[in-house]
Amino acid sequence: MANSLLISVLVRNGLLTDCQESMLLTQLNETSLSPASVLINEKIFSSAELSEHLSRIFSLPLDSINHYQYVEANHQINCRELTLSHGVLPLEINANLLTLAISDPTNLEAQDDFRFATGYQIKPVLVDHQQLTGAIRKLYGKHISSNQSDSQSVSDDDLASLAVLDDNEESDAALNDDAPVSRYIQQVLLDAVRKQASDIHFEPFEHSYQIRFRLDGILQLHSSPPAGISRRLSTRLKILSKLNIAERRIPLDGRMKLTLGDGRSIDMRVSTLPTLFGEKVVLRILDGGSVALDIDALGYNEQQKRDYLTALDRPQGMILMTGPTGSGKTVSLYTGLKYLNTPERNISTAEDPVEINLPGINQVSVNNDISLSFATALRAFLRQDPDVVMVGEIRDLETAEIGIKASQTGHLVLSTLHTNSAAESITRLANMGVATYNLASSLSLIIAQRLARRLCQHCKMPHDNDDHRLLSLAQHYPSLKADQVFDARPEGCDHCNHGYIGRVGIYEVMPITRQIAEAIGRGASSSELENLAVENGMSTLQTSGIEKLNTGVTSLRELQRVISI
Repeated sequence: MANSLLISVLVRNGLLTDCQESMLLTQLNETSLSPASVLINEKIFSSAELSEHLSRIFSLPLDSINHYQYVEANHQINCRELTLSHGVLPLEINANLLTLAISDPTNLEAQDDFRFATGYQIKPVLVDHQQLTGAIRKLYGKHISSNQSDSQSVSDDDLASLAVLDDNEESDAALNDDAPVSRYIQQVLLDAVRKQASDIHFEPFEHSYQIRFRLDGILQLHSSPPAGISRRLSTRLKILSKLNIAERRIPLDGRMKLTLGDGRSIDMRVSTLPTLFGEKVVLRILDGGSVALDIDALGYNEQQKRDYLTALDRPQGMILMTGPTGSGKTVSLYTGLKYLNTPERNISTAEDPVEINLPGINQVSVNNDISLSFATALRAFLRQDPDVVMVGEIRDLETAEIGIKASQTGHLVLSTLHTNSAAESITRLANMGVATYNLASSLSLIIAQRLARRLCQHCKMPHDNDDHRLLSLAQHYPSLKADQVFDARPEGCDHCNHGYIGRVGIYEVMPITRQIAEAIGRGASSSELENLAVENGMSTLQTSGIEKLNTGVTSLRELQRVISI
């Protein structure tokens, strides 16, 4: 069995015991990981140690991917599905010879498949396993298979050969699942999911077209297909999301699903907008399955985590998450709901739309077209014997008052607002018309948050200590350790996107103590409330950001971008 051949080779060479072999084979049968990944994950070998052993056993010199311009080679042969399924990477094409990076010399099937698919002779080169997986991740993202075979892939050159059709012909072509445009869209959607993008932008211009992914909160160019297929792309996307393809004058909203090879489906929210040179289409990827609802991974410090869990443990009260769109409020709320989700509790949520599916929780998507608003859903929840209620957003006085009454009558209520700080949430609710005495008696915790990109731990570099911005910041924040501040390497490495990978939360957690509740009741301003909370030990967004700088989690430039420090 090819999947276990590497293990057998290492056993025969005295590098693994029989007991380790049995354990590793069990791991291979229970996961879809490669033998090399299992060996490294189980800490039997480091990636470098494994590469050295294999180099000696198979008499193969150890090479480096950085010696090759592999992006160009991969674009030329367009074998992404083979690359992802086998965990190998084409590096260079020279005449009739394809150089193929491998980390497992026993995987001869990969070499045979590439030889058959490309027609080239294969020259395998041994590389470090983590370097190889990092390069594949940078090129294509995480391994997610589709129901399409590699032979169905389509390149920009294929699209450029398509003629501009009239409306009727264009609609017929868009209906054809095997049309090049349909397969191209499938490729783009899969790439977005692999790279864990949150949004996809299809944007037409006068002489060009661009597709951008939002990765870790930043838009990045993915591809630029020919401008002539603009209407083909928008028409196919509208068909997939069951929208009227003949209506191009007004914005439209819809939904679609992407089915993956493992049977998993990913929902996407679709929005079209008529622009000067065609319809712009934006897809919001609602991939709840990729979200890790682990409170320890969100970025809270110990005090903030303790305050959040204390509020969740209370039988009643209101917890508010506040921050701009895309700041991670939903993930923070669902992390709390996962903590609360036990058979003893009845939990109901009203959202617009439901972004994360959590078994054991009753989730409702609001629909204003049929008068199913947040307030309507909340009223219905209160007639169904709830313990915990989550309202996606407090947008009006009616929703706010129902939520507050629910929190005062023995229910735990969680919701979100759009304000800049925790203290400003109270001012916002008061301006809506909520009585301050009701706020004082119902609120238990307010969390303001932002998301900052995490520095890549493989290539981050020390920040310039002479930077005037850093020196000025150090004067305002004595806790800042300037010699421990790092910056992103602009070119990045095989593990990251331009020096960053993933995001971390920056939080301002304000428990509503008796002292703060009294201040709310007498109508204290947001600045007074914030000063009082700081005196009680609250870390503001700025001081929490400084903590992230001191630990090398994010950069000064990123911190200035998200909280204007």
